[in-house]
Amino acid sequence: MNDLAQWQANNDRYLGAALSWLRLALEQLARQDGSEPSMETGLSGAVQENEKNEPLEEAASAMKKAACTEPPPALVILGQRLGLSNFEQEILLLCAAMEFDTRIPGLCAQARGDAAKPYPTFALALALFDQPTWEALSPERPLRYWHLIEINQPLAVPLIQSIVRADERIVHYLKGLNQLDDRLASMLAPFALSAEESMHLSTGQQQTVESLEALFWSDPASRPVVQLTGVDSISKQQVALQLFSRLGMQGLRLPAELLPTKAGELEILVRLWQREGMLLPLVLYLDTHGLEEGEGQAEGQIILSRFIERCGLPVLLATREARAGLDIDAPSFVIQKPLPMEQAAAWQEVLGKNAGTLPQRLAGEFNLNLPTIHRFAPGVRQDNQKSDTPLAEQLWQSCLHRSRPALDRLAQRIHCKADWNQLVLPEEAHKRLQEIAAQVRQRIQVYDGWGFRRRMSRGLGINALFGGESGTGKTMAAEVLAGELQLDLYRIDLSAVVSKYIGETEKNLRRIFDAAEDGGVILLFDEADALFGKRSEVRDSHDRYANIEVNYLLQRMEAFGGLAILATNLKSALDQAFLRRLRFIVSFVFPGKTERKQIWQRIFPENDAHDQPGTPLDELDYDHLARFNLTGGSIQNVALNSAFLAAQAGTPVTMPLLFEAVRTEFRKLEKPVNERDFRPEPLEGGTR
Repeated sequence: MNDLAQWQANNDRYLGAALSWLRLALEQLARQDGSEPSMETGLSGAVQENEKNEPLEEAASAMKKAACTEPPPALVILGQRLGLSNFEQEILLLCAAMEFDTRIPGLCAQARGDAAKPYPTFALALALFDQPTWEALSPERPLRYWHLIEINQPLAVPLIQSIVRADERIVHYLKGLNQLDDRLASMLAPFALSAEESMHLSTGQQQTVESLEALFWSDPASRPVVQLTGVDSISKQQVALQLFSRLGMQGLRLPAELLPTKAGELEILVRLWQREGMLLPLVLYLDTHGLEEGEGQAEGQIILSRFIERCGLPVLLATREARAGLDIDAPSFVIQKPLPMEQAAAWQEVLGKNAGTLPQRLAGEFNLNLPTIHRFAPGVRQDNQKSDTPLAEQLWQSCLHRSRPALDRLAQRIHCKADWNQLVLPEEAHKRLQEIAAQVRQRIQVYDGWGFRRRMSRGLGINALFGGESGTGKTMAAEVLAGELQLDLYRIDLSAVVSKYIGETEKNLRRIFDAAEDGGVILLFDEADALFGKRSEVRDSHDRYANIEVNYLLQRMEAFGGLAILATNLKSALDQAFLRRLRFIVSFVFPGKTERKQIWQRIFPENDAHDQPGTPLDELDYDHLARFNLTGGSIQNVALNSAFLAAQAGTPVTMPLLFEAVRTEFRKLEKPVNERDFRPEPLEGGTR
């Protein structure tokens, strides 16, 4: 028989002896006086020492002997942990006996002299047991403070005459079933990974677990509160589950948004958790990620602080950023995802020796935690057996699909169709774009393989500023980079992100960057002058907060593991402090005549290799078209409008139709239309 089974047998033996003693006591009280005991009778003690008979004394002796075990029975343990007096333990036994022994209700009715009242009351307890004390009825004493009993007190019924019953959780505890209160269990959420998956820890995460374990064991009597900060919820749960395993304690995950807002309900919840902390070896994982931000944030902080301060349990507070304003000392530990080299090793482990450079490519672009990699890759490999798509391509696309949902709610995903052939830029700008693509590809080699990550704590993000007039190719260049790198391109309109309310702009930006942390994306912040244009000399609080918003964006761009691009039409609005913090600045100048001719030559779709038809064209004079002072964006508008004119006329695209579309574009841009520019030039040796 193991220790638990032996203890259970001892506990049952004790309960049996206690119930025998209780039945004899009730029978003796019924014989002594079948009428309802009065307050005076109760205080004087109904069962006087000289009236005790021998069977009752023997039963009391047997119960006392059964209690002398190690560990002691549940009722004795409960009395020690919650500070119950002998009289309070006897009251609790009387209430719990109603569930354990079907004879007890009838005996209660006989002892009270009323067959219609087969239940215990405080008055019955005061008359039944030796050494009764009135203070046991107090709300500050353990029976009521810890909600060990429930009182059903209808109107006009005195407290001592009201029905008293034992709390269900306590009844089970006294019988030897130490399980979490069902009222608390309904508030819990499961952890997002299994105990086996939590075994995959990075080096940094393992070191954090060891530090937390040392903190918990440094003062076993203390109930520490620790903040686990960081964006990735799975990594924090990994660390927590490993800590629970090392401590030999049960971890419970409670979403903080489920905490009641009413003071009375919160107080009851706090006491129930305090009680659980004394009955079970628990650590509470309090997850604050779902707390609403905005107007209710201050109230939520107060509720959270009060709950943590009084719940009486060790708490791991999972939060994005360390929370200030807690009423207790709560050290914080930053929990980060594994380093790219560790992710590459995990990819190598699940993909096998024949994976080639795929693990490094995946780790270089997608920032995933280890449980996700171990869970994700085998499923893709299994699906790949039924598909003709190469495993590398299918894995890459699956990783892209996994990272999309979070950003799809916050930004516009651009379906990239442009390529290098369509992008006409000066040689210098073209070279800068190639350098950006090369740095994105080689990040894991330089940062991790060559040690730069060990030397640098910030500035590892790749960011760029695309500056130039509207229509000069900034968005197309971003599309080309996304297509070259096989990444998703998300366009964020900063004019929609920026808020007039203080602090809201930073929150909007944080949501975007947090959603993009898994990688696989390029962030294009369009209309960046909506934010940068606010940078100014500080004259009032609005100027100060506007500058803070700009600094916050640049800091997040530096910390972002992917590629972030700022596109602005007002490059001159930036000062030198901003320029220093941007790794690349690409100037998109107004195209010259040579560039415009190349754009015209490439703007119309041609027949492709899959026999998809292109645009029917008449003989076009590209030199003449290049004379029109238009940007690439305007040229695209002209080409599209001329195609519609040709479709309506049932002809190929001709020069007259292009001239008509150019006139329309000039009027839209409020440029003067000089008809001499539309006259055909004479050919050499004659007229056109």
